[in-house]
Amino acid sequence: MKQYCLALDLKDDPELIAAYIAHHQKVWPEILASIKASGIVAMDIYHFGNRLCMFINANDDFSFEEKARMDAANSKVEEWETLMLQYQQRIPGADNGAKWVLMEKIFELT
Repeated sequence: MKQYCLALDLKDDPELIAAYIAHHQKVWPEILASIKASGIVAMDIYHFGNRLCMFINANDDFSFEEKARMDAANSKVEEWETLMLQYQQRIPGADNGAKWVLMEKIFELT
């Protein structure tokens, strides 16, 4: 099992943040199916202010490159991503065009 943590910022507007959260209370079934089809078995998103943190558990065959390829071929995913873009902004230090940024694990309690 692979584990990932990613970060993203939302636009610092309470109304936009509330709308983003509301969308995630009713994620479209096609989006959920796409996430599962990519090999992701669990996903959690947390927020504080305008900062988001997403935790992913995925099977050993999962890759972000393959997920991106699958997403690009799925019109419903593209529609969802376009909708979400109005709420999101690039996190400081992210490459141009990057939305979610993979975080580096620096500690693990075992």
